[in-house]
Amino acid sequence: MSDTPLAPTAAAPPAASPANPARRKGLTVIAVLVLLGAVGYGIYWALALNHIESTDNAYVQGNVVQITPQVSGTVVAILADDADRVKAGQPLIRLDAADARVALDQTEAQLAQTVRETRTLYANNATFSAQIALREAELARAVSEVQRAADDVNRRAPLLASGAVGKEEFAHATAQLTAGRSAQAAAQSALLAARESLASNQSLTDGTPLAQHPGVQKAAARLREAYLALHRAELPAPLDGVVARRSVQIGQRVAAGTPLMAVVALDQLWVDANFKEGQLKHLRLGQPATLISDVYGQKIQFHGRVSGLGAGTGAAFALLPAQNATGNWIKVVQRVPVRITLDPKELAAHPLRVGLSMEVEVDVGDTTGRINSETERSAPLAQTAVFDVLAVADAEVARVVRANQGAAGKARAAPTAPHTAPPTAPAAHPAANSAANPAAAKAR
Repeated sequence: MSDTPLAPTAAAPPAASPANPARRKGLTVIAVLVLLGAVGYGIYWALALNHIESTDNAYVQGNVVQITPQVSGTVVAILADDADRVKAGQPLIRLDAADARVALDQTEAQLAQTVRETRTLYANNATFSAQIALREAELARAVSEVQRAADDVNRRAPLLASGAVGKEEFAHATAQLTAGRSAQAAAQSALLAARESLASNQSLTDGTPLAQHPGVQKAAARLREAYLALHRAELPAPLDGVVARRSVQIGQRVAAGTPLMAVVALDQLWVDANFKEGQLKHLRLGQPATLISDVYGQKIQFHGRVSGLGAGTGAAFALLPAQNATGNWIKVVQRVPVRITLDPKELAAHPLRVGLSMEVEVDVGDTTGRINSETERSAPLAQTAVFDVLAVADAEVARVVRANQGAAGKARAAPTAPHTAPPTAPAAHPAANSAANPAAAKAR
């Protein structure tokens, strides 16, 4: 048997090499870092992020004050343009005031005439009082003449039968008595008419100074109205701010209430943050907020506080509210506007504009505040005094009255006491004269 060489056997596989220690160490370090990061994020979420409600659906808002004329007219001057800074009371637009000036001159003249006519009423009191004194003197003289005529008749009557007094003489004495009685009655009527005239005139003047007389007050009211119309021909800025949306042009005929431009108070801005309805659970008044504007970026942060939650969602107050009673209804998450008041110092350092986008984060950790404000507002939200010109109009009225009431007008403006007859004056009624003179009564 021949020897044949054996076939070579397959080589045995090499033994497994031990793992790379450096790689294992790196993976372990990465795993530990990831674990620490997750733990740290969990702690940060529990301590910070869990108390934060944020939204990027927030916009800067402010008071956009419309400038509208109170009277119609033609624009003759435009004194401010878009982006101009204006102060409260600064004229913005001037209307043609020619008609208003003419009306003011007419009302001033009418007031002056009314004051002078009213002075006549007060002067008539003294005139009527003098007439009463004259009528009283005439009545006293008539009574004296009647008394003398009655005595003559009484003396001649017994002598008529004996013939000592003739019938003609007695008839003449009787005629004088009759004429005296007629004169007395006329004097009494004249005195009564004079007293009635005084009473009628005093009813127009008693208890009312000249400046407060109804006729003068009516003319003064017309003067104030004309003065206001002239003043309103110039439109002032009601507050400090920046002009925006100017639409008026020179020579344009504008009606009362037409929007001509707007003034925005850039130092009184706030932010309306529209939070989802699921984020409102922990929102309370007074909670601090951090805001970032797209204009300044992440480096500039604004700080503020929640000052109010809207009374309804944006869809509820939309021009066309959603109608959900349909067959193809799909639930949409609603948003409620939350007002954030900004820090005035930060707003002055970094000015904002109405409508800018903001990112808002509210710290809701403190939930002890109220959801709705229960404090009644004790002061006006906003007010201006640039339209208060009645004091100037009153000064103009006082000037016209002083210039036309005269030196004696001030004394006559005082209330006039009713006239009283002197104690010795005879009574006006005929019955009183009869009681005082029995002989005359017997003769009647």
